[in-house]
Formats: sequence, C-alpha cells, structure tokens
Amino acid sequence: MKYKSIFISDIHLGTKFSKADEILDFMKHNESENLYLVGDIIDGWAMKRKLKWAQSHSDVIQKILRKARNHTNVFFVIGNHDDFIRPFLPLILGDRLKVDDSFEYVSVKNKKFYITHGDFFDSITMTKKWLAVLGDYGYDLLLHLNSIINFFRKKFGIKKYWSISKYVKDNVKKSVSFINDFENVLARHAKQKSYDGIICGHIHKAEMKVVDGIIYMNSGDWVESCSALVETLEGDWQLVEWNNYEN
Repeated sequence: MKYKSIFISDIHLGTKFSKADEILDFMKHNESENLYLVGDIIDGWAMKRKLKWAQSHSDVIQKILRKARNHTNVFFVIGNHDDFIRPFLPLILGDRLKVDDSFEYVSVKNKKFYITHGDFFDSITMTKKWLAVLGDYGYDLLLHLNSIINFFRKKFGIKKYWSISKYVKDNVKKSVSFINDFENVLARHAKQKSYDGIICGHIHKAEMKVVDGIIYMNSGDWVESCSALVETLEGDWQLVEWNNYEN
C-alpha cells in the first residue's frame, strides 16, 4: 500500500516484547511520503535493566534509515523511553530525517495536527518518574503473564491471542480513568493551540475519536496490538492492525 503518511509508535526496541519482525513486515509492504515515529521507538529504560537487542532490532533501524535515503520524509518524535536523545534536540540528520519533541502536520484535507508522544501530558511520567518506572515493571510482568496464559490456551486448542494487559487497561477503573484523562488533556491542549487534532502514542491504546471537537488519534504500539495510523493519498484516516499475532 502507498499512503500519504504513516504514524507508528511504541516499538520498544531493546526489549523482549518488541514485535520487530512484525514492524519489518509492515514497512516492507507499506510505503508513504512521510513516516512519523511517534516516540518510544528505542527503550532506553529497559536497556538499562537488561539489554535484549536482537538482529531484527538493528534491521528496523536500518530499514528506517533506508527509507529516509530513498525519498521518505522521516520525523522522529522523542518519547519518555528514548528520552536519552532529548539533550541533543532538535536534530536534523540529512535532508529527510528530523528528530524533535513534537511536530506539526497538515493533512491532505488541510486539517492541522499537533504530533507528540504524549509523555509531557502524563502527570505520573513528568512528576513521579519512579512510579512510572515501577509501572513499567508491572507492565512487563503482565506481558510475561500473557505468554504463559496463551501457551495454555493453545494447549486447549484456543488459538486466538488474549491479552491480560489489554483486559486490565480496558476494564480496571483507575486505568480507564487515566486513559480518559490523558485523552482529555491532550485534546484540551490542541484546542488551546488552535489545532484541529492531535496525534500521539504513549499509552499503547490505538484510537480514533473526537474529544470536545478535537480529532484525537493514537497510533497504538508494536508490543501487543501491532497497529499503525495512516492517512491515505485521498486524505482518509485509518487504524491498521498489521498482524493479530499468536504467541
């Protein structure tokens, strides 16, 4: 497929749970004029604990750089997990690779969007980093449980992948409240800055919705959902789930 723009976030290269093979397959079969990497592409937090850098993770970096060399405009938005790059911002690496905390995007239909990873709008990440790191450990634990649960599901002939971490995110009251607050804060910021919409990542929940008159779009992640946000050449927006993988 050929798109005007592709937005992907939260690949978390350097961790066991990064779906590097899936993102490589996605990038192989999908082209775009613009590629936006909406934060947490490399997981510096996890790499400090225990490095899990497979060859496929290097291949993802090489694939992105190759796209930049081959006439794709690449914009890398820094997130909290790859914040070790922030002291060097803004960065312009050649004609087609730019790195910064945020970008502005004008769509085919002339709508103006603010692009940010979203961590600057997360009060826990910004004011209680120790709690955010603790939550990161908890999320890793749930991902480990996902593998165990789905191993036994397969033993009983249930092939469809089920995620306990997604269930918690979608059903636990405090988690749902946090997500709603996050969406509302971002929409409010976009409205104050006279944007038509906002594009983000961070919370690993792909979404397209209107919040208080603002178009809110989250590109999801490549740890579980393997999702991307795309704008077609005609100016239509879609969320693409590339591979409902089975672990």
